[in-house]
Amino acid sequence: MSLPKPTILVTGGAGYIGSHAVLALVQTGYQVVILDNLVYGHRDLVEKVLQVELIEGDIEDRLLLDHIFKTRKIDAVMHFSAYTYVGESVNNPDKYYRNNVLGTLTLLEAMLAASINKFVFSSTCATYGVPKFIPLTEDHPQNPINPYGMTKLMVEQILADFDLAYGLKSVRFRYFNAAGADPNGLLGEDHNPESHLIPLVLQTALGKRESISVFGTDYSTPDGTCIRDYIHVCDLADAHVLGLKYLLQGGNSEVFNLGNGNGFSVKEVIAAAQEVTGINIPVKECNRRPGDSPILIGSSEKAKNTLNWQPKYPGIKEIVAHAWQWHQKRHK
Repeated sequence: MSLPKPTILVTGGAGYIGSHAVLALVQTGYQVVILDNLVYGHRDLVEKVLQVELIEGDIEDRLLLDHIFKTRKIDAVMHFSAYTYVGESVNNPDKYYRNNVLGTLTLLEAMLAASINKFVFSSTCATYGVPKFIPLTEDHPQNPINPYGMTKLMVEQILADFDLAYGLKSVRFRYFNAAGADPNGLLGEDHNPESHLIPLVLQTALGKRESISVFGTDYSTPDGTCIRDYIHVCDLADAHVLGLKYLLQGGNSEVFNLGNGNGFSVKEVIAAAQEVTGINIPVKECNRRPGDSPILIGSSEKAKNTLNWQPKYPGIKEIVAHAWQWHQKRHK
C-alpha cells in the first residue's frame, strides 16, 4: 500500500509563477491546495487547466488560515502571494509592507500554530540592490534600493530568525527575470498592468501597442542597452519542486539564486521576438530610467549543485517562442 502524496498549500497559485509551480507539483504527483485573493490571479486557469482546489482568500486572514490548516493535512507551504511592481512600491509602500511582510508573518504564525515547518519562499534578486560584482552569487551584499526589494529582504530575515527560534525550515529562491510560458500553451503570463519586457514586446507584435520603448541605448554594454538574466518560468517551477523535495527529505534552510547565468540585452530580446514572430516590431528609444543597472546576471551554481537543478530552456528564442504561443492564444 503506497503512502499518500504530500499536500502542499500554494499561496498565489493562480498567478503567473505560482500557477506554473502548481502544474509542476501536480505533474510530479503532489496534492495541491491554492490560496489566492485573485487580485492578480486567474480563476479560469485554475479551473480549466490546473483543476485543483482553489480557496479565494487573503494571507492576512488568520481565521481563514487556521481553518485551512485544521481541515486539511498540509505538509508544506509554497508562498508566491506578493505584490511585485517596483514603481508602485515606491509610490505606495504601505500596500507592500502590509501584504508582503505582515501577510507573510501572519501565514508563518498560522503554520507554526498548526505544526507545519516547511516553507518555500519566492524572493528576488532585488534584495541585492546595485551589483558590486557580476555574476551575483548568494553571498553578494543585500542592499535593496526600493520598498519591494526591502519587503522580500525583511521576510528572508524573518525566516532566518524563525528557523533559529522555532525550527521552521525554508528554501528562499532569489529570482532573476521570470519569462516564457508553459511549452504546451496551457499557462502563461497575463499581468494587468504589464511591466515585463517580453510580453510588452509581444503585445506590440500583436498590434496591442504602437511600439516598444527602450529605456537607454548608451549603457556600457555591447549594444548600449541593459542586459538581464531571463529564466524560463518552467525552470523556476522545477526548482521549486526540487526545493520542496529537499525540505521534505530533511534539508536545512537555504537560499538559492535562480537565473540562467546568461544575459540578454533589450535589443537582443526584441531581435529574438522579431525572428520568432516574423513581425517587424516598432521601437521607440527613450532616456534611461533612474535606478536601472547596466547588467544583472546571477550565478545559479549553488542550486545546480545542491538541488541538482538544471534549466531546460536557457535560450532566449525558446523562451520568447513559448511566450508567443501563449500570447497568441490568450490575446487574440
